Amino acid sequence: MAGKSYRKGVSLAEAVEQFGDEQAVERMFIRLRWPDGMCCPRCGSIDVVPRPNRRPLPFRCRDCRRDFSVKTGTVMHGSNLPLGTWAMAAYLLNTSLKGVSSMKLARDLGVTQRTAWHLAHRIRRAMETSGGLFGGPTEVDETYVGGRFANRPLRKRTGKPRGTEDRVAVVGMLDRSSNQIRAEPIESTSWWDLQRFIEQTAQPDATVYSDDFAPYRKLTQPHRTVRHTVSQYVDGQVHTNGIESFWATLKRGYHGVYHHMSAKHLHRYVNEFAGRHNSRRLDTIHQVHTVIRGMDGKRLRLRDLMGRGHG
Repeated sequence: MAGKSYRKGVSLAEAVEQFGDEQAVERMFIRLRWPDGMCCPRCGSIDVVPRPNRRPLPFRCRDCRRDFSVKTGTVMHGSNLPLGTWAMAAYLLNTSLKGVSSMKLARDLGVTQRTAWHLAHRIRRAMETSGGLFGGPTEVDETYVGGRFANRPLRKRTGKPRGTEDRVAVVGMLDRSSNQIRAEPIESTSWWDLQRFIEQTAQPDATVYSDDFAPYRKLTQPHRTVRHTVSQYVDGQVHTNGIESFWATLKRGYHGVYHHMSAKHLHRYVNEFAGRHNSRRLDTIHQVHTVIRGMDGKRLRLRDLMGRGHG
């Protein structure tokens, strides 16, 4: 499989074979969710017994007297889809660098578009990245996600192309030492919103590299800039090329695959692209394992997703 030479890939044919055995896939999910031994997802008791004839809830907790499965209390909670389908969805979203549309995912998995759309958003929920504060040095930058300025009707071409009311601002930070990225939509690109994001993402003494966008001048962290306004893009180690490369991938996914990311769900798509970037050094099967581990303790019901802003 194409990619980094040190990574071990998994071909589509291998994935179909590996995730086609439902019992083997269930054992994989159980091992990844409970590496230290199975416990009740509701009360935490380890006094559980298997009840294979009681599917879809084949385990019972003797303390709280409730049945459960490996799906209980995860993003898969209440889903009738086979575990193999969930594993294949995690595989497809991790190996498609620009994402997978719900229509293609529906065709590949043999489900309806509505089911594929809900499934993909739940996988994105599992791909959310977390961890400690970045130690630096870091790169920070902001971008706008939405339609192209040149493609808008004349009545909407107000102000500068940098940002308008129908595009959403997204801020991101790359930690050069770990090559990890965190990104999220923000209310505005004011100094206050940018400073809040940086404080929640990087350690106070982490060096921040940015362009010369005016709000960055007030940052309280150690800070150096490159002057994009005068075509200066690199000054020794000072540049934002890494985070801008991430924006390029995100926007290729926007224009080439998804075509639209509603403001309501934009943070989920950003999670997907950041999660895929952060696990790209792993072998493909370990990328899938990372998604499975990230499912625990998260829920995303269809009724919470539906409504105005569906997309």
